[in-house]
Amino acid sequence: MFFSRINSWQNGITIRAAQWGRLHTVLALALVMCISTIAHGQSRQVPGPPQDRPIVIHSAMIHTVSGDVIEHGHIVFKDGRITHVGPGDAPRLEASEVTVYDGTDLHVYPGLFAIDTEVGLQEVSAVPVTIDHTEFGRVVPEVRAAVAVNPDSDLIPVARANGILTAMISPKGGLISGRSALMRLDGWTWEDMAINADAGLIVNWPRTEPIEAWWMEQSEAEQRKEIEEDLKSIERIFDEAAAYIAAKDADSEQATDMRFEGMRAALAGEQPVFGRAAQMGQIESAVAWAKRRDLDIVIVGGIEADEVLPLLLKYDIPVIISGTHRLPLRRHDAYDRIFTLPKRLHEAGIRYAIAPGTEPAHVRNLNHIAATAAAYGLPKTEALRSVTLHAANILGVGDELGSLEPGKAATLIVTSGDPLEITTDTLMAFIDGRRIDLGTRQTQLYDKYREKYRQLGLLEEPRP
Repeated sequence: MFFSRINSWQNGITIRAAQWGRLHTVLALALVMCISTIAHGQSRQVPGPPQDRPIVIHSAMIHTVSGDVIEHGHIVFKDGRITHVGPGDAPRLEASEVTVYDGTDLHVYPGLFAIDTEVGLQEVSAVPVTIDHTEFGRVVPEVRAAVAVNPDSDLIPVARANGILTAMISPKGGLISGRSALMRLDGWTWEDMAINADAGLIVNWPRTEPIEAWWMEQSEAEQRKEIEEDLKSIERIFDEAAAYIAAKDADSEQATDMRFEGMRAALAGEQPVFGRAAQMGQIESAVAWAKRRDLDIVIVGGIEADEVLPLLLKYDIPVIISGTHRLPLRRHDAYDRIFTLPKRLHEAGIRYAIAPGTEPAHVRNLNHIAATAAAYGLPKTEALRSVTLHAANILGVGDELGSLEPGKAATLIVTSGDPLEITTDTLMAFIDGRRIDLGTRQTQLYDKYREKYRQLGLLEEPRP
C-alpha cells in the first residue's frame, strides 16, 4: 500500500510536470507573440502625399553643400524638383497657389545619407522574428534587400527626425550577402521607397591573417585553411557566374539561375561590388581581386584604409568608413585612430563617405558620427559632405541628390542650426518635394506625458 501511494504520488508529479511543461510552452509562445506584436507594430506616421503646389522657403540660410552658403536666401521647388536657389527674395511665381515658409533664423540643408545600414531590415535585435538582414547560406547573390524592407518600421521615423532621408540598405552575413538597395525613407511600400532597388553586390572579404585572441577557439592553421577556402569559394562563384552569363547570352533557352542572374550587373560593371574589408591586408586583397576581374569596387569598413593610400589613389577606389564611434583594430593604435581617419583620407584625395556603422536603432546618430570626424581635424564642410554629396556621388546619384541645386530632387531639411551639432533640431523635411511627418513613437510619448502633468496641474504651459 505504501509503495502504491508512492507510485501514485510520483505519477501525479509526472502528470503535473507534463501539464506544467505544456503550460510553460503556451506561456512562452504567448510572450513571444506579444513581443512580436509590439515589435511588428506599424509606425503611425502617414507617408507624405505628392507635392501638389510650388513651395517657397525664404529668408533662410541655404547650405547648398556643392557651393557657397547663402546667408539670406531662398529655395523654390515644384513637382518634387528644385527650381530656384539663390540670395535675396524668391522670384514671383505665376501659380495661383503657393505654399510659403518663412525661414528667418533657420537653415536649409540637403537630406542626409545613411550608407550600408540595416534600417528597415531589423526592428528589435533581441527578437529574431524582427530580423531580416541575413539569409540562409554563405553565397546568396540572388537576395535583394529592397523587397525585405519594412516601410512601417518604427526606426525609420526616428532616423528621419534627425534629418536622414536616404539610405543604402544592405543585407549582411556569409561571403556574398546579396544586393543592397538605395531607398528614400518614406513610402507606403518598398517600391515607393526605392530609388535604386539594385544598388550593388555585397561581398564580405575574408580576413587575410589569423586572429590571435583569448576568445578564438580555432588554431592558426585552422584559420588559415578557412581563409583559403573562403577565397576559393568567392573565385569559384564568380567564375561560374561568368560562364553561366556567357552561355545564357549565347543560348536564351538555357535554364535561368537566379543566383547567377543576381551577379550579372556587377560582372558587367553596371553596378559596384561593395567589398566589406577593414584590415590593410583585406583591402589590398579585395582591390587586387576586383582589378583582376575588372570589377567596380567600393571598400566598406576601411578602418585601415590609410595604410594603403597609394593603392586606393592609383585605382580611384572609394571608401565608405563604417562609423567613427568605435575602437581601433589593434592594441598599439592611437586612441583617436578612427576619429582622424576621415581627415587622412580627405587630405590624401581619396573619395570617401561616412556611414553609421551601427545597429538600425542608432542610425539617427549619423550626423554626430560625422561631427566626431570634424572635431578631430576634418573640415566641417567636408564632414557635412561626407554624409550628403560625397555619399550620393559614390552611390552614383550625385546628379539627383546630396546638394541643393536647380534640377535636383527636392530632398532637404530645415533645421534650427548646424545638423552636426547635437543641440540642433530638424524642424521640417521634404522628400521629392513631399513634406514628411517628423513625429516618432518617442515624440508621441513625450506629448502624452506632458499632457498628463498638465492635467495634474503640474505643468502650466498651454496646450499646443
